[in-house]
Amino acid sequence: MTLTSLPRRRLVALASTIVVGSLLAGCGTLSGPRQVEIPLAKLQAGLDRRFPMDNRLFDLLDLRLSHPRLSLLPETDRVAIGLEAYIAPPFMQQSFTGTLALSGRLYVDATRGAVFMSEPQVDSFTLSGIDGARQQQLAGAANKLMSKLVRDIPVYNFRMEDLRYAGIQFVPTRLVTTRTGLQVTLEPQR
Repeated sequence: MTLTSLPRRRLVALASTIVVGSLLAGCGTLSGPRQVEIPLAKLQAGLDRRFPMDNRLFDLLDLRLSHPRLSLLPETDRVAIGLEAYIAPPFMQQSFTGTLALSGRLYVDATRGAVFMSEPQVDSFTLSGIDGARQQQLAGAANKLMSKLVRDIPVYNFRMEDLRYAGIQFVPTRLVTTRTGLQVTLEPQR
């Protein structure tokens, strides 16, 4: 029996079944894991919105961090953030300016729909007008402060509409640092 010998109704039914089956098979791939890239510029814009940041250290120093500069370190799966620092002891008339550089590993918190930094480490902390021994003491205090600060500050927030595709809600589950941004794995919400 050939296709031309089939009655027209059966031929239409067979063609319809093939088309519907193909569409359903295509939908199956829509609901599987997806990979999306968040470019460095988008990550930087998200970080820029969170600064400047003011903190008081041990009731002794007012610290202002501003102008974050994010860079990616894909070979170690980490990111680095350079910041301008301004320190003013409230009991002194003098203030100090300098730079703070820290690095850490990024992770996804699916329940909060955001990317956070873990394992923060102060790589350098320099202030003008302060001797080397004092700078080392301040770097130690900055390391402790940064581990508390970055734990609660998202580097990037996902918008819920960005996590919805073809009527399916996705959640971020994994990320990898690349040369140009973050590659995020999204999986259907269960």
